[in-house]
Amino acid sequence: MTESWGRLLTILANGECHSGEALGVELGVSRAAIWKQIQAMAQVGIHVESVRGAGYCLPGGMSLLSEGEILKALEGMPAGAQGQLQCVVYSQLDSTNERVLQRIRAGESGHGYACLAELQSAGRGRRGRQWQSPYGRNVYLSLGWRFERGVAAMEGLSLAIGVAVCRALDKNFSLKAELKWPNDVLLAGRKLGGILLEVAGDLSGECYVVAGVGLNVSMPSAAAQAIDQPWIDVASCIESIGLIDRNQLAAALLFELSCVLSDYEQRGFAAYKNEWKMRCPHIGASVQLSSHSNTLVGEMVGVDDTGALLLLVDGELKPYSGGELSLRLASS
Repeated sequence: MTESWGRLLTILANGECHSGEALGVELGVSRAAIWKQIQAMAQVGIHVESVRGAGYCLPGGMSLLSEGEILKALEGMPAGAQGQLQCVVYSQLDSTNERVLQRIRAGESGHGYACLAELQSAGRGRRGRQWQSPYGRNVYLSLGWRFERGVAAMEGLSLAIGVAVCRALDKNFSLKAELKWPNDVLLAGRKLGGILLEVAGDLSGECYVVAGVGLNVSMPSAAAQAIDQPWIDVASCIESIGLIDRNQLAAALLFELSCVLSDYEQRGFAAYKNEWKMRCPHIGASVQLSSHSNTLVGEMVGVDDTGALLLLVDGELKPYSGGELSLRLASS
């Protein structure tokens, strides 16, 4: 954490009150400098309270990301592809996906490179939308992986990544998350997370995929006001005493992602199709499929082995795929 207030936040993260004098002594700065750091923290949405007679506190505390804690958690998981991972945590970035892509474009290896950030200033979702990324409250991660046979070997990968996210949530919190085609993670019919895949390199040969995952863990109300659809977070779905350990959650996500990515070229989406279908609540429902120029209404029958949506319209079953398509339940 490189910000001037990084050490201060680490102290306040336990949620307890600390006097300005004690903080100044511990950090070797004046009380006025402590106040300036607290004001700087407020600029990124970290709101520290001043309690008369007690000092400063961060209500509820904050589980800060740590490269060491994530790697430690990964070491405790079953042996697998996570041994190939390099994990880097940033305090602030424009976008974790963009950081991995920059690394690849610069000629550095992106294989197994996992990038996480406490805050994204330009987090992005599908179709050019902004992903709300408040500081220290959710999980924003991107994982690069090398594919030898180009984008053809990635058909359906975003759906399989969704399965990986659901597995991590199930194993860690016993949450039965659902999946909406093509890349939304739902809980109780509301959006819990999203997936964004981007590709760099030779599209017909060796290339990299960057798998980005955004997951709502403990969304602050101020950030939630900018979300334009029904949403939910992990904290509101579990009976938890204390903070949710975001390092453990990040490690679980990286483990499941690496398991899927490590053999996807050999197995393809067919290996994940049945599990994906079990987690999709819209199969058999009347849905609306929209692009920039057209809208179709039909029955969602399922997905094929490439991850394409199977839609029954006027008695005719057709597959549909493409990053610019959007699915929702049809109006009754």
